[in-house]
Amino acid sequence: MVRQIFSLRLRQILLCKTSLKLSIVLLLFQGVCFKGNAQEANVADQPNIIFILTDDQRWSALGYAGNDLVHTPTMDDLATHGLYFKNAMVTTPICAASRATILTGVYERTHRYDFQTSGIREEFMQSSYPRELNKAGYYTGFYGKFGVLYDGMEELFDEVESYDRNGRYKDYRGYYYKTLDGDTVHLTRYTGQKALDFIDQAPKDKPFCLSLSFSAPHAHDGAPKQYFWQKESDHLLADVTIPDPELRGDTYFDRLPKAVREGFNRTRWYWRYDTPDKYQHSVKGYYRMIAGVDREISSIREKLKETGQDQNTVIIVMGDNGYFQGERQLAGKWLMYDNSVRVPLIIYDPRNPRHRDIDQMAMNIDVPSTILDFAGAPMPKEWQGKSLVPFLTADAYDMERDTALIEHLWDFEHIPPSEGLRTEHWKYMRYINDKSIEELYNTTEDPGETNNLASAPGQFIRLQEFRNWMNQKDSEYKDPYVGHPSGLKVDLGFLPGTKKLERFFSWVVPKGAGTQKSYQILVSDSEQNLKLNIGELWNSGEVTSTEHSGIIYEGDALESGTTYYWKVRIWDDLHRLSRYSNIHSFQ
Repeated sequence: MVRQIFSLRLRQILLCKTSLKLSIVLLLFQGVCFKGNAQEANVADQPNIIFILTDDQRWSALGYAGNDLVHTPTMDDLATHGLYFKNAMVTTPICAASRATILTGVYERTHRYDFQTSGIREEFMQSSYPRELNKAGYYTGFYGKFGVLYDGMEELFDEVESYDRNGRYKDYRGYYYKTLDGDTVHLTRYTGQKALDFIDQAPKDKPFCLSLSFSAPHAHDGAPKQYFWQKESDHLLADVTIPDPELRGDTYFDRLPKAVREGFNRTRWYWRYDTPDKYQHSVKGYYRMIAGVDREISSIREKLKETGQDQNTVIIVMGDNGYFQGERQLAGKWLMYDNSVRVPLIIYDPRNPRHRDIDQMAMNIDVPSTILDFAGAPMPKEWQGKSLVPFLTADAYDMERDTALIEHLWDFEHIPPSEGLRTEHWKYMRYINDKSIEELYNTTEDPGETNNLASAPGQFIRLQEFRNWMNQKDSEYKDPYVGHPSGLKVDLGFLPGTKKLERFFSWVVPKGAGTQKSYQILVSDSEQNLKLNIGELWNSGEVTSTEHSGIIYEGDALESGTTYYWKVRIWDDLHRLSRYSNIHSFQ
């Protein structure tokens, strides 16, 4: 390109009649050449990037974090020579929404993607980090659990293969169904080999970004044994008895809200931890599977060294959510406790070997911004995270994040949705379908989150501040497309063909929703209850229907002359849940 410009400028010089014109043209030529060299230098400075995401690896499942039971020498080495974020968290403790946040750079209450959503909105994916990397000149690859329904997945990356545990098999074959050279191998080994092949075959004239999403150490749900590891890990913990979990007494379980005690967190505890034998097998299996991932990372580092790319490849390691290992007699994730939201996060940059243990609250929403910063690419204006690269380049860097938003908004009968805020010393959480259920912890004095101060004397002002902050976050990060229903009306009329008077509810579906697929109506005799999402007179639950007018009231009996309050929310054509409408009254 520079040679073509040079030839064009030379022809222009030969046609010039005066020295003035000649001088101007030479200046133009010099400017073009300098610009071209600067672009080439930027490309040369772009590192390769490998982003490794594990499934269900909690923050403490790492040797560097002080865990003597887990075998992670490679991850520990990356942490020892890189950045280790001691208080890293995910915005949403579940794989689907967490991965959607990493892809799009926005919170769940913005992208509104969950397990029941039929696809993530294209508007969010247009500025996903793989697309932004392509614009920056990167060759991109993805292998493993994508975790987000998106028809354009194969267009996001230059090389891509999406796979996860095979749910058709309720035994070890859920992890052993992929083959290499005709032999069936564990998914961890398969993903590791795909990474080695990618490094070997990636073009040498441009930087690459390889995203690896391991299924391990996720349990294979539905299988009696739950955990399946490679034989290379058999010897690990073979002669060790795993200590009992913390907070294992009935007291801690009994304090939980009824919806949690009766939900999936408890169901999966029965699958994995309800007997001593199950507990020993599951915890050992969990750690052995993490050791398998660590071995693959070691092989990847050896391949980088073999190909001469080890000094120009940034490695980022993170878990997609935390995990309960029997604490509070629970399993799984989904809740706002530290077990569920805290994850390991390591950033290793061989070009800047600065080791630091970071106390500040980094989050998964920061990963895409960090990747683009390493690539020298601008962050899309709609992204809501922050780059972590300055921790490598500045002696003292402040993220200016004094409050972290955490949330699990999927409205599913077996997992109560909840939301919370974390500061340096405090955590506040509440359950969305009944906001009167609140928890407040001083995490400095009570890191186990066992002493709920929500009703303690002297905490009212702090509690009210957290409530206000939570409402502000809801407004700040609201979905920009769907909105909420409006034009609420309640009409009194006779049922067709009868003389029975009924109340008929109607609303206007927000334009951004496309077609309404479902709705939920709440009715209360208290405006305050409705603000807490308590519809004690009528909670319709999710009703699958496109109808949004003439909906017959089906709640408790209403009294003449009494004022009542109601609101409604809808699920859109992708089954994304809208915010509730404003509260309206009727008599």
